Amino acid sequence: MSAPLAIAIDLGGTQLRAALVAGARVEARAAEPTDVAGGPEAVLAQMQRLIGAVSAGSPPEAIGGIGISAPGPLDSEAGVVLEIPTLPGWTDFPLRDRLAAATGLSVLLENDGISAAYGEWRHGAGRGLSHLVYATVSTGLGGGVIVDGRIMHGRRGMAGHIGHFTMAPDGPRCPCGTIGCFEAFASGSALGRRARAAAAAHPLSALGRAATTGAVDARHVVEAARAGDEVALALIDDEAALLGRGFASLVHLYSPERVVMGGGVSAAFDLMEETIHRVMRANLMAAFRDVVVVRAALAENAGLVGAAALVADRPAS
Repeated sequence: MSAPLAIAIDLGGTQLRAALVAGARVEARAAEPTDVAGGPEAVLAQMQRLIGAVSAGSPPEAIGGIGISAPGPLDSEAGVVLEIPTLPGWTDFPLRDRLAAATGLSVLLENDGISAAYGEWRHGAGRGLSHLVYATVSTGLGGGVIVDGRIMHGRRGMAGHIGHFTMAPDGPRCPCGTIGCFEAFASGSALGRRARAAAAAHPLSALGRAATTGAVDARHVVEAARAGDEVALALIDDEAALLGRGFASLVHLYSPERVVMGGGVSAAFDLMEETIHRVMRANLMAAFRDVVVVRAALAENAGLVGAAALVADRPAS
């Protein structure tokens, strides 16, 4: 029997993506730059356009519904976006009900980290497990948690904001407004900030040379490290150590069988894996030291596949 069809939407601050998904297979996809200036009404119109594009040729009765993967905070129980720092004007926007009314299809709204966690659990690197932590290390640092074979939602569906426990009482300010969050230390943005400081301090390094043509970010660090640049390799090792400390705390909190790492920084996972595990084991109680970190299997499709899987797996009403 073929997997049921669902439409998945990934709402990002830069790009809006839609896909027709069956199981782990993306049958069709379409994308547009997110109309940030137009606000939620303009983006809602974009969503309808993209839904039409990916579902063309599929009978409406074959589509089980729409799953939206969106940044937050959001209330997934009520289907309401509470706030999106990168998208002004979305405060308390009832996205689920508005899109359902516009399309005539049932709609599910989920946090993007939880959607990606669910995708990796059902169809990716966490398949077959009962306990899993998924961490996406990208512009920010978010994720989701599977406990006892169920996705952990918590009050209003807001559990699993794994980037916002405090790693230190001082340090950089996080975009959430707090000092010293895991995200503030170990996100791709934080790595980019350290890279720019290193480029200024080492103008003859690969990063120093790259800085003469534009702003240096985490992507440049990975590229320079792969080319053997010592400054970039040191930054990658520092990043791995920070991730190892943070992942150790997540293992103590949730006792997963595995930590799955996704997001743009995971492109350097092979360069960081040894240090991540060494630092984790140095910070873990003995009973937890067999937990490993692996790279995500679904890459950029994790949120889309997860949002579709949430639609396909929800109980019949």
